[in-house]
Amino acid sequence: MPIDYKKELNPAQLEAVRMMEGSCLVIAGAGSGKTRILVYRVAHLVEKGVDPEEILLLTFTRKSAQEMLSRASLILDERCKKVSGGTFHSFANMVLRKYARRVGMPNNFTIMDQSDAENAVNLVRKNLGFGGGDKKFPRKRAILNIISKSVNTPHDISLVIESEYPHFAEHAESIKKIKRSYAEYKKGKGLFDYDDLLVYLKKLLSSKISWLLAMILRASMLSGEPILKT
Repeated sequence: MPIDYKKELNPAQLEAVRMMEGSCLVIAGAGSGKTRILVYRVAHLVEKGVDPEEILLLTFTRKSAQEMLSRASLILDERCKKVSGGTFHSFANMVLRKYARRVGMPNNFTIMDQSDAENAVNLVRKNLGFGGGDKKFPRKRAILNIISKSVNTPHDISLVIESEYPHFAEHAESIKKIKRSYAEYKKGKGLFDYDDLLVYLKKLLSSKISWLLAMILRASMLSGEPILKT
């Protein structure tokens, strides 16, 4: 039975769900129905004849992706379960395991967890001779958070500190040096932190090999292997 989208969605949601060409950016607050849009968009694409194995649903948690696909199956049919779903980071890891060399990193890179990354930052800090007995110098977790915010936003270290960590203003230049040395340390040892997965994926997909994503998805389908293993 066809889905009555006009009944299930408000006008703004309906517009996003029905958009078939180009990109669609939805900006809305918590509880406004963003997840609902994704669920119905998946169902709508499948209903319109898009091969579910050519749809990739990425979220920040594996659980969210699985729940969305289950909901899409309930409102449409079992075809939605053929849609590949997972996290941005797991997808980035899968792609970079095959193509990291194209962005100057080894394919057999090691992914650091939060604790590993903090310890690496602390090692770099000590090697640079910063902090020492200065109790006001930021701890490793704070330094990593500042670096991460500068990587994930258009803001440089100085602006991140000015807006969110003003009490570390006197150490801004030192943290900039730590950021540079941390990047060199990771590259030299073939290490990725969680931010690197997304940064290098973006770099890879922005390169001249614009056919890469389609090729990966097609190869995965032909091989019969899931695009993302959960």
